[in-house]
Amino acid sequence: MIDVRRLRAEPDAVLAALARRASEDVDAQVTQARRLDERLRDLTGERDGVRARINELSKEVGRLRREGDVAAAESLQVESRGLGAAEKELAVEHERTAAALRDLLLVIPNLPHPDVPDGATDADNPVVAGPFVPETFPEHTRVPHWETASALGILDTERAAKISGSMFTMQRGAGATLARALCQLALDRNADAFEEIRPPSLVLTSTLTATGQLPKFADDAFAIERDDLWCIPTAEVPLTSVYAGEILDEADLPVRMMAYSPSFRREAGSAGRDTRGMLRAHEFDKVEILAVATPEQAPALLQEFVDRAQGIIEALGLPFRIIEICTGDLGQSHHRSFDIEVYAPGCDQWLEVSSVSWFSDYQARRADVRFRRRDVQGNPVKGTEIAHTLNGSALAVPRVWAAIVENFRGPDGSVTVPEVLRPYMRGLERIEPIAS
Repeated sequence: MIDVRRLRAEPDAVLAALARRASEDVDAQVTQARRLDERLRDLTGERDGVRARINELSKEVGRLRREGDVAAAESLQVESRGLGAAEKELAVEHERTAAALRDLLLVIPNLPHPDVPDGATDADNPVVAGPFVPETFPEHTRVPHWETASALGILDTERAAKISGSMFTMQRGAGATLARALCQLALDRNADAFEEIRPPSLVLTSTLTATGQLPKFADDAFAIERDDLWCIPTAEVPLTSVYAGEILDEADLPVRMMAYSPSFRREAGSAGRDTRGMLRAHEFDKVEILAVATPEQAPALLQEFVDRAQGIIEALGLPFRIIEICTGDLGQSHHRSFDIEVYAPGCDQWLEVSSVSWFSDYQARRADVRFRRRDVQGNPVKGTEIAHTLNGSALAVPRVWAAIVENFRGPDGSVTVPEVLRPYMRGLERIEPIAS
């Protein structure tokens, strides 16, 4: 969430920044948040004043009793009881107002970075690198991956639906090996700088709230209501909260983590849209990289994350481009974001395969992840600051898998395994058609 102190000190600047997102509700939300914040501060002053008066009366009552003035002491006790009732009412209103303010701050989006391009929809996202594509695509690559995969026996969506319902996939044989190989490739290519973590796949409501998934995207998440648990939509969610409620040392930043995990998404409202084959599914595998950093470290880390994701796609030999997300398409928590898209000739689509984002202090404020600076002598400085978080999809399996099957399809229907994946494929170089 954004810092409420900025709403007090720089209301016009905050409104101007949020206006770039082209959100109809944000002006009213900010105005209401400022009103609630002002009321909360008034209530705090009133409550604290009443508490101070009650403490004064308590001391005075004790003095009067010691002096034997029982009547005066009892009179003050009557006043103290009346103030006690008022203090309880103020405390209830204070709690109610604080909760209302927090609920509102949870839905106000992050401020976009000044360098984020202006735009209203994803159609306005500029291409900032590429496209890096061949001059032409052979006709034999113009076959949708689900047709090729079915002929090769490496994708079985019918039995997946029998087991779990629609929008679930099941890779088989070399297809399953290919999916696992992609994850291992992504982990290995980032192992030089990132600690590997295997986080839980089920998290608490507070954990999902910390990343900005809740309350806005509740309809897109799988909930286990009886246990107050949610299936993670990405490993970003648990990784963001690894240090929730903790104070890190500036000398230890940035903290770099990476994780493989299954990812679960209800994809509410997506029925009939890009749901064939591997393009959109309720469950898929993914490798995430994440950093907790100081504000000064964040810009360089953002570029590094983009470079790392790009490097994997280049190593796979896939045609790609990089786009920057414009203000109108920016996610609620995002401060600045880039997407890497690969071209799938069989689908004739650009497919998002990696999203790299800088969240400024928006997520860490929700999760209460702080750090303490050190002075030039290396001594801890008084006070703490909210950290910054960054996240990137090192590799999301489904669409990369689909792009490989389409781009590396041969005239005979076989699929050549990219060379960089062969060490993870038990030496398999080519996925051959099933003999008739």
